[in-house]
Amino acid sequence: MIERTAVIAAAAGLHARPAAAFAYAAAEQPVPIEIAKAGAPELSVQADSLLGVMSLDVAQGDQVILRARGAGAEQALETLVQLLETAA
Repeated sequence: MIERTAVIAAAAGLHARPAAAFAYAAAEQPVPIEIAKAGAPELSVQADSLLGVMSLDVAQGDQVILRARGAGAEQALETLVQLLETAA
C-alpha cells in the first residue's frame, strides 16, 4: 500500500465544493483510495465518497493521509495530493 500526506490549501478546507471536486477526482482514478485526517488514520473513508470526505471535518492547513494500492496507485495519489495542496 502506498501512502502520501497532503496539507489542505483550500480556505474552506474539504467542505462543499472542494470536497466535491476531490471526491470526483478520486472516483476517476484507476484504484480505490482512502483518505484520513492525520492523527486519526483509523477513521479513514473512501475518497470518492463526498459525505465520507466531508465527515472528516478537514480545515485549511490540516494534514490528511491518502492510501491506495494497485497498478496506478502512485500516480493517482500524486494527482490527488496536487489537487489538495492547490488553493482553489
